[in-house]
Amino acid sequence: MKAIQLQIPAEAENIDLVRICLYGVANKLGFSYEDIEDMKVAVSEACSNAVIHGSSDRGADGIWVRFQTDESTFAISIINKGGVFPYEEVRSQASPIQASETSELKVGGLGIYLMEALMDEVAVNTTEQGTEVVLTKYRSKKGDL
Repeated sequence: MKAIQLQIPAEAENIDLVRICLYGVANKLGFSYEDIEDMKVAVSEACSNAVIHGSSDRGADGIWVRFQTDESTFAISIINKGGVFPYEEVRSQASPIQASETSELKVGGLGIYLMEALMDEVAVNTTEQGTEVVLTKYRSKKGDL
């Protein structure tokens, strides 16, 4: 399995760098425009969560992003050094927007819902040392990395 790694400061304005890198790698691997756009949304959600929840002192810690590929999968890992993230609890509350009025909207969970809807697999591994979100898309075309 081949990998490309990127480390950015845990600041929202740096998420665009991850999206640009993702576009380049996914395009080289032969993914469709639609698949790339789906992956960009999912990765943006994971990176936003890493910025918001994954840093004890925003900007002081980094976010590590790893793009890995083999013949059948393309996996994007987003890693931060924040505390334990209650993934199962948040996931159980994740759902699409179902409110008719903005005042009825609940906070949280939409990002996880989007990641799971847009990617083929989503795995979240969380410990006291940090959280790793692995977003996987199956490859239908072969390409080089």
